[in-house]
Amino acid sequence: MSWIENRFEEGLIVTSVDWAINWARKSSIWPMTFGLACCAIEMMAFAASRFDVDRFGAGAFRATPRQADLMIVAGTVTYKMASRVRRLYNQMPDPKYVIAMGACTVGGGPYFKYGYHVVKGVDLVVPVDIYVPGCPPRPEALQEGLMRLQDKIDRQTIGMPKGSKRAARKHDVPVPTPAAV
Repeated sequence: MSWIENRFEEGLIVTSVDWAINWARKSSIWPMTFGLACCAIEMMAFAASRFDVDRFGAGAFRATPRQADLMIVAGTVTYKMASRVRRLYNQMPDPKYVIAMGACTVGGGPYFKYGYHVVKGVDLVVPVDIYVPGCPPRPEALQEGLMRLQDKIDRQTIGMPKGSKRAARKHDVPVPTPAAV
């Protein structure tokens, strides 16, 4: 590919592809129906017609993790349920995102202090992208969390981030250091 090198501005082609891929990803988020406690009622209200989540491209709630790319963990995560949350997360295709909804999900809530069975936060089980605090948070707060997730998706890149060292090409041979000889 030496004929194309130095003919375009750095990152020109990748930036256009990034824009198209990120637009498609943020405009078609498919959440998984996954409610554990009282926050699930607010998540159901968020999906109802009053708050119109379809305008964000996230109205198609899926019942299987293999078709979903967003897990909204809504409610208290117990140690018994943590392995199931992790299993469902592992079954989701990449790229996958997680929203932690509610005080119990984010930090254990009021049950953590006196209960031996509650996980201090779902981030100990799966990596969380967006935290939505509240007990329970209003549907508007979950909408705000979804918009913040869309902003995060919009900033992703499939190439090297600007300012990072350029990736080594196939014909570049590493120079051995004296310690390696």
